[in-house]
Amino acid sequence: MTPNDIPSSSSSSPSPSGKQRVVVVGAGYAGLMCALRLARHARVTLVDPADRFTERVRLHERAAGRPDVTHPLGSFLRPTGISHVAARAVAIDAAAREVRTDDGRVLPYDRLVHALGSRTRSAGLGDRDRAYTVESGTELHKRLQDGPGALTVVGGGLTGIELATELAETHPRWSVGLLTEDIVGPGLSEKGRAHVRTVLATRGVRVEEGRRIAGPDDIDTDVVVWAASMTPNTELARAAGIAIDARGRVEVDTSLRSVSHPEVYAVGDSAAGHTATAGSLRMGCAAALPSGSQAATAIIAELGGAEPKPLRFSYLLQCLSLGRHDGLVQFVRADDSPRERVLTGRPAAYVKERIVRSTVGALRQASRRPDLVARIPGFG
Repeated sequence: MTPNDIPSSSSSSPSPSGKQRVVVVGAGYAGLMCALRLARHARVTLVDPADRFTERVRLHERAAGRPDVTHPLGSFLRPTGISHVAARAVAIDAAAREVRTDDGRVLPYDRLVHALGSRTRSAGLGDRDRAYTVESGTELHKRLQDGPGALTVVGGGLTGIELATELAETHPRWSVGLLTEDIVGPGLSEKGRAHVRTVLATRGVRVEEGRRIAGPDDIDTDVVVWAASMTPNTELARAAGIAIDARGRVEVDTSLRSVSHPEVYAVGDSAAGHTATAGSLRMGCAAALPSGSQAATAIIAELGGAEPKPLRFSYLLQCLSLGRHDGLVQFVRADDSPRERVLTGRPAAYVKERIVRSTVGALRQASRRPDLVARIPGFG
C-alpha cells in the first residue's frame, strides 16, 4: 500500500467504496485485533510507525537474549485489505474527525479506535547507559554483554518479577536485585507469593521490599531496569478534548465508546474499560485482545443500525514465567482477586508459554476467519 492509496482529504468526502471509514491508531494487541475484526465490514486504516507486531508479553525474554519477539505486520494484514499507514499519529481533530500523522497525511474517519496502549513510567531515568525500561530490552541485552556487574529491577509487580528471574537465570555472572516499595507480588495469593520468593532466592536475586525511591540515582547499582509503573499513552486524546479519567485513561462507557465523543472507541491499556463482573480492567494483554475484539463487535453493530452490547469480560488467572523452566499460574476470581489455588514449576511454565503463543494465534485467526474469533467466549 503506497501513500497515494491512503485517504488524505477532508472528512466530508465519503469513502469511495461506500463503506464507513475506521481509523485505528496503534497496532498492539488490542488495536490489531480490532482492525482485523473490522476489515470485512468497513474501510479500515491502521496507523502505526512500526512494520512489525511486537509481542510485548515477551519483552523480558528479549532483554534476556531471545533473538526476536516480533512478527511482520504484513503477515497479519495481507489477506484483509487493511491499509497500513507507517507513520506516527501526532494529532486528533475530534471536531473534523481527522487524524494527522508526522509525515503530513490527514486521515478522515467515521469511527476512530484509540489503541495507543501504555508505556513504563520512566521520568527521571537519566543516564541511558545505566537505566532501562522493559521496552528497551534490545539495548539492555547489549549492555549485559559488557558485564558482569550489579543489576537492580525496580518494581515488584508481575513484570518486575519476570524480569528479575529471567535475567538472573540467563546472566548468572550478574548480581541481580529486585526492589519494590510494596511487597513482591502484591496481587498474588500467599501460596503464589511464597513460590515466587522461593524462585527468587534460588536464582540468587536479592529482594528489598518497602523501599520507595525517587529515581535510579537513589540506587547503588551498575544497571537499573525500571518496571515500577505503567502510564497510558493518552496525550493525543487529552489534547483533542476527549474525556480522560482520573487515572489518565480514555473514559468509556460499557461498550468502550468515549463518553464525550461517541464516534471514538478506546481499547487496551489506554481505555478505562470496566465490566460488572471484573470491575475496572487492569492494563495487560489479558484484557487487551478481548477489548479490541468487542470494540469491533460494537462498531459492527452500530454500522448495522443496532445498539452495541456491553463489554463482557471477567478474569480467570494470572500467569508468570519465572525463567525458562519455572512459572506460576495464579487462579483468580472474576474481579482479578487471587484465589489460593496455584500451579507452579514446569507445568506452570508450559501453561504460560501456551497462553503467550495463543495471543498470536488469536490474531492470525482474526486475519483469516474473524467470524470465528467472535464466537470465542469473551471475545464477541
